[in-house]
Amino acid sequence: MKVTAKKNEEVANMVFASIYPHYLTRLERNGRTKEELDEVIEWFTGFDQTALQSLIDEKVTFGTFFQKAKIHPNEHMIKGVVCGYRIEEIEEEFQLYKQCRQMEKLIDELAKGRKMEKILRVEKK
Repeated sequence: MKVTAKKNEEVANMVFASIYPHYLTRLERNGRTKEELDEVIEWFTGFDQTALQSLIDEKVTFGTFFQKAKIHPNEHMIKGVVCGYRIEEIEEEFQLYKQCRQMEKLIDELAKGRKMEKILRVEKK
């Protein structure tokens, strides 16, 4: 599927605090924890639990969320399909949408029981 400017803007305007509970519910149903969710989000965005909670309390949009994030240098290693979109084929002009899908891919892997050391990608030397 192809990302459009409209779709990118819709995601940018979504409130992160309204989606976070859905991530958590899905993970808890699959035997994972809030701490694991927060660890994955921290790896990807650089937000520790205090910063993450502050962003949730402020009800920031995904646009603001990703503007403030320090995306992990190994984000290029996150590949695959999420919601019908192949992550590595999302154009650079839709960076925010791509980052959102990358984070969802990490959360999907967590929900499916993948080991944390595999989710938190490390470059092989």
